[in-house]
Amino acid sequence: MTKTLENRIALVTGGQQGIGYSIACAMAAAGADVAICDLEMSSLENAAAEMRKFGGMVVPVFCDVTAPKRVQHMAEFVNQELGHVDILVNNAGVSGSHKFIGHPDDLWHKMLSVNLTGVYNICKAFVPQMADAKWGRIINIASTVAKRGGAYIAAYSASKHGVLGLTRALAVELNRYDITVNAICPGFADTPMNEQTIANIVKKTGRSEEEARQTIEGHSPQNRLISPEEVAALAVMLAGHEARGITGQGINVDGGEVQC
Repeated sequence: MTKTLENRIALVTGGQQGIGYSIACAMAAAGADVAICDLEMSSLENAAAEMRKFGGMVVPVFCDVTAPKRVQHMAEFVNQELGHVDILVNNAGVSGSHKFIGHPDDLWHKMLSVNLTGVYNICKAFVPQMADAKWGRIINIASTVAKRGGAYIAAYSASKHGVLGLTRALAVELNRYDITVNAICPGFADTPMNEQTIANIVKKTGRSEEEARQTIEGHSPQNRLISPEEVAALAVMLAGHEARGITGQGINVDGGEVQC
């Protein structure tokens, strides 16, 4: 891979597996020094060890993105270990489903707290440094459900719609600082999160695992799951100099599922 991100520092939240891990690996391969944060330190350290094969510095750090004080401490730690962050990837997230009648309040609050307020907390901690440097890239990992509704996912869909709205608002406000802000909206991806979705379908419907997987794959006109590496390639492009004219966008990676 061309070293398009050489001399850049990236932070990827939710970086120990799935899409976050692939993005962090791709940014390391493109020459960036990378910090990854998540909630399980031993897995983070294993992920960081794998990423170091690309030759740059990789710093794992425990952080709960829903806790503002922990986020601020992480920002101070990363700044001390690597320097100020140029590229911010808000990937940490959770999923869950329930019919709206009888919807648990705690599920609603969890979806909003992790998926939306977590993005707000991270941006609030790191944007001032980017503004001072007059350069930055913020990439928020949303979902195709940021652009459409769906049965049983009121909380998840609302949280991802919020991420897209926050992306668009920050893009306008931060443009004066040469900071671009974009969202990537993946369809169903081949990740541990979707393995949980498949298991949930099996449990609730009695379908086989293969049938459940085919149901999910059928959401895409390409009849397949998106690979994390496809999302990572777009993230690296958006983080580079050549993407300086792209901001305020929600870019789908979904095989043509949502055409807007």
